[in-house]
Order: sequence, then structure tokens, then C-alpha cells
Amino acid sequence: MPVGTKGTIKSLTTEEICNEPALNCPIILGNTYHLALQPGTELVRDMGGLHKFMHWDRGILTDSGGFQMVSLLKLAEITEEGVTFDNPFEKNAETSERMLLRPEDSITHQNNIGSDIMMALDDVVSSVVDNDERFEIATYRTLRWLDRCFAAHSRPQEQNLFAIVQGGLDTQMGGLREKCLAGFRARDHMIPGYAIGGLAGGESKEDFWKVVDQCCKALPDDKPRYLMGVGYPLDLVVCSALGVDMYDCVYPTRTARFGVALVPGEAPGTLRLKSNEFNNDERIIMEGCACAACKGGYTRSRLHTLLKRNNPLAAKLMTSHNIAYMMYLVRGMRKAVIEDRYKDYVLKFIKDQFLGSEHGGQDVPEWVRNALKAAGIDLGEYIP
Repeated sequence: MPVGTKGTIKSLTTEEICNEPALNCPIILGNTYHLALQPGTELVRDMGGLHKFMHWDRGILTDSGGFQMVSLLKLAEITEEGVTFDNPFEKNAETSERMLLRPEDSITHQNNIGSDIMMALDDVVSSVVDNDERFEIATYRTLRWLDRCFAAHSRPQEQNLFAIVQGGLDTQMGGLREKCLAGFRARDHMIPGYAIGGLAGGESKEDFWKVVDQCCKALPDDKPRYLMGVGYPLDLVVCSALGVDMYDCVYPTRTARFGVALVPGEAPGTLRLKSNEFNNDERIIMEGCACAACKGGYTRSRLHTLLKRNNPLAAKLMTSHNIAYMMYLVRGMRKAVIEDRYKDYVLKFIKDQFLGSEHGGQDVPEWVRNALKAAGIDLGEYIP
């Protein structure tokens, strides 16, 4: 899911996201906290909901505002009642109006927004925090807040409310992730889908995949599994093998605005087009790509020049390409799953990315080998 935090994917129109065949995104993400701040969810409701407000006739998922407990921690005060934020747009904290976001408030905002998939407000702690007590408090509070979210949900026939698994990096038997999952199993009759939260915050890749693996094995097979905030292509390929269905991340669009194009093939799978090596490169970003940049014949040299001069057209073209690449990636993954050849897809992707140090490329990271082995794909049989 491309991230349109305030109902907008920067530099692209709704029509471009929907009508360009290379993009044609079926769902995007919006952020409850930011929409509540500006322009306010009451206004969005009065305009007919976010779908009508942004002229979007497809799926919308909204985050609950929980992630801001990490990204805006310095502005936040977290209690059992909810989280209180200082206004990030006000310089004087003493005179600025503060926002109280309780589970009930988050749900009211999301009911106003009218998203198709809503997220329960969870107590989010950065995965790299060294505080076992704080993680334990957050895990049990997430369960209590989930009950408050369901009690406050006024449109259950129209909007799906997903629960978010918390518990830090504790994957041991009887650990916090397991306790959170057990709490969700007791509420499974109310929950239409699940998210895996609290990751992509700087933890080791070994810890990362083990949490994903544990959650996917414990969550029901007949309901969506959504890995929050994860968007690197390699992570998507590996985590889909573990059982994840949905992803969102600002990475493809944000990195586009910094001049980085996503491409298939050898790791790291990026072209840093601001680099002088592309000054005289007459190739397009990616052969066969139908994004506005590649289809339009914009060379790497031309994009390099636009980016170096901060021309707004560069952000538009780069964003179009990176979303197109991610849609190309996930459509290929989905097709391989449907055709029961995902193992072959994974092997080709890994072989293309990691040529091996003996061939002048990178070796397959150990965490990738371990994660795929847990998913039933032993790279040792195919890639030394």
C-alpha cells in the first residue's frame, strides 16, 4: 500500500494513481493522527468521508495513530487513558492546544474518515528500547485498548477493525508476543484481520524475521496478515514466504523524492540518480517499465539533471516509477502464489539480487537464509 498520510501521495494525482496501468493501486494508507490535526476528521466526514474528499473509489486503510507514540515520542505523554500529543506545528508548547488520543477517539476519527480498514489503537514501543517492564505494560494495554476500540466502533458493518500484535522482540515460549497472540485468539470472533506491529524500528534482521514467523504461524490462515511499516523489496519477498499478505511503507515514495529509483536485479536494487555517474546515461530507469518516467522516455541523464536542480517534475516522475516498481513486484509475487510456484519466484529473486562475492556481488545475508529455511525454502540446496 502506498502511503498517503494526509490523503495524498505527494506529487501524484488520484487519477494518475488509479488510471496509469503501471500503478493502478487498489488500496492506499492514510494516517488518523495527521488527518485529525489537519484538516480535522469532522471536516472529512462532512465532505462525505476521505473517499469523496480525495476523489478515491478504492480501498483505504488508516493507521490508528499509534505509531506516532514512537515517531513523536518527545511530544507524547502515554497513560492508560490514551496518549496526549503536543501540537508539532506550534512552537510554544505551553500555549499550544494538546491532542488527547484515546482508543475511543482514534475509532471516532476513523469512523469519520470512513476507511475500509481501520487499525485499533495500540501501545507502541520502539523495538530497540531496553525496558522489559515498558514492553509488558504495552502488551497488556494493547489488549485492553482493543476491547475499548471495538466498544466504540459505530460502523462495524461498513469498516473492518484490525488488531495489532505487540510484544516487542520477545518470541520465547510464554513471552510477550505469545501472550498478545493468545489474547487475540480469545477475541478472534470479533477480529476480521490482524497486523504485526512494533517492527521496522532498527532491530536486527534476525530478530525481525523471528517475530514475523512466530506471528504468521499463530495467526489464522483465513484472515489477512498485515506487516506494518515494511517496504523494502527483499523484506516483502521473504516475509511473504513466511505468510504475510499486506504491507505499507513510505520508503518507495520518500526515497523517490531523494532521487533513488528502485530496480530489479543485483543488490541493493537501487539507482541513486543524483550521482554523477548518471550524468551522461542515455538509458531509461528500467526496460519494460510503463511508469510515466520510463514510458515517457526520460533518460537517467535527464532525471539526474532535474533532481540536481530540485525540479518538481523529478519528484513526480521518480514517485511514479517507484510505485510502479512496487506494484510490478507484488503483482509478480501474487501471481506466483496463485500458480503455486512461489518457491521458484523466491529463488530467482534471490539469485538475481545476490551474485555472490566470488562473482563480484553480495552474498546472501544469513538472516535471509534462516528466514526462508523457516518458510520451507532451504537456499543451501540451490545457492551455496
